[in-house]
Amino acid sequence: MAETRAQLFLQQAAAVGFDADDEIRIGGNYQALVRDGNLLYVSGQVPRIGSEVVVKGAVGGEIDLAAAQHGARIAVLRCLALLQRELGSLEQIARMLTMTVYVRSAAGFAQQSEVADAASELLLQVMGDAGRHARTSVGVAELPKGAAVEIALQARANS
Repeated sequence: MAETRAQLFLQQAAAVGFDADDEIRIGGNYQALVRDGNLLYVSGQVPRIGSEVVVKGAVGGEIDLAAAQHGARIAVLRCLALLQRELGSLEQIARMLTMTVYVRSAAGFAQQSEVADAASELLLQVMGDAGRHARTSVGVAELPKGAAVEIALQARANS
């Protein structure tokens, strides 16, 4: 019997130490997720576990590519947790549409797409073909709370 998306999600979350039931707090006057019909827009998520941003610093400076990829996995798991809470089940997601990955980059660091690959691969592992998405990866000077990576995504729910 094939594993469900929920099971795969929980396995990936356990692998990085993320508790899928943890509160996902927002730090301002916005919503973590907005639903418009079948479209779901998830606000940028940083690699926070509990109340701590666990992957901080400029990639290619204070931290390396592997650490940034770890942060990307945590950030996209937070996105999936928000989608699961909104829909009741990841099985209700018809398709991931777009993902934007912001990478806090040291001067000369040009592997933003490799950081984003970690999140893209996780989406495919959990969601199968429904996890395929369009993507943008961008290097930036700073991110909230000193995070190394921030991920926003959009998805479409089943009708």
